[in-house]
Amino acid sequence: MDPMRIALLGAGHIGQTIARLLHNAGDYAVTVVDRSQQPLAQLAAEGLETRVVETSDAAALGAALRGHQAVVNALPYHLAITAARAAVASGCHYFDLTEDVAATREIKVIARDASTILMPQCGLAPGFIGIVAHHMTKSFDTLQEVKMRVGALPAFPTNALKYNLTWSVDGLINEYCHPCECIHDGQRIEVLPMEGLEHFSLDGTEYEAFNTSGGLGTLCETLEGQVRTLDYKTVRYPGHRDLMCMLLEDLQLKTDTDTLKAIMRRSMPATMQDVVLVFVTVSGMRGGTLMQEVFARKIFAERAPAPLSAIQITTAAGICAAVDLAREGKLPQRGFVRQEEVDLPAFLANRFGKAYQQSRQVESIG
Repeated sequence: MDPMRIALLGAGHIGQTIARLLHNAGDYAVTVVDRSQQPLAQLAAEGLETRVVETSDAAALGAALRGHQAVVNALPYHLAITAARAAVASGCHYFDLTEDVAATREIKVIARDASTILMPQCGLAPGFIGIVAHHMTKSFDTLQEVKMRVGALPAFPTNALKYNLTWSVDGLINEYCHPCECIHDGQRIEVLPMEGLEHFSLDGTEYEAFNTSGGLGTLCETLEGQVRTLDYKTVRYPGHRDLMCMLLEDLQLKTDTDTLKAIMRRSMPATMQDVVLVFVTVSGMRGGTLMQEVFARKIFAERAPAPLSAIQITTAAGICAAVDLAREGKLPQRGFVRQEEVDLPAFLANRFGKAYQQSRQVESIG
């Protein structure tokens, strides 16, 4: 089989990890596209094809996609619709990492008449977390409650927010500021971000969790009418949420997110020493008994053969596995594809998805 020709959009930390994974797999001919030459230089030195393109220019982007079979979009969320339209116009399959609810809804519309795959939300949350939750629901006769919790956290928090930048600032602020979908008392509703604060301990560490936007992916639509409660919350160390509310609400930076992003980029260091926490609980009836099952894992950063943060590992593994499963014919081959259409055992057996198998399963939960 000839290598699949991939146009990878975005050469940030996640994009570079995706590029190396696909390039080194041997089944993909990857062209990395970015608006800046600087992040492309190292990839070019490693033998990858690169192109400098103004990625916000639909015409320039469309021209860059010609001749490729699939687009992997690792650009900021606000460029997702532009990239998806360009992919369809170029006859390419499309995969992205967006957590933006509005972008995903528009991509679903774009996919109605598409002859190719459009599969957004292929990262960690949304992404892997939805694959896990949907798989767990299948073992119940009827569902009562599905709770999904994910955190990408510094391993060694040192500041008042107990947080370091581990991924896109744009994506972080977006999920803190937009309404959150959920199912409550059997009804599909929207709730406010940063609300629903709860505390729990996992593996001897205290955490807090609160509503954030986008993490559910399309599960609300998929499970509507089948479950009494379904929600997604972001996990942080205790105290983070109150300080972020002060910034967003009391200082009114919710209406001036450019300033907030600039402050965070200037004052909050990034870290490669992080941990990703995945925590899903599902309860319901099975054989006449109310039962609960839990999936809880921690994924840590790696130091060899090259330093990779946990968020790089988990996010890149998610989208690379989606591309790989599609190439192998294990996903629908046209139209909008939801994360919950991915079979969890197939994902974990995949050469990229196995990154989650190598994580540490948490045995004790309090």
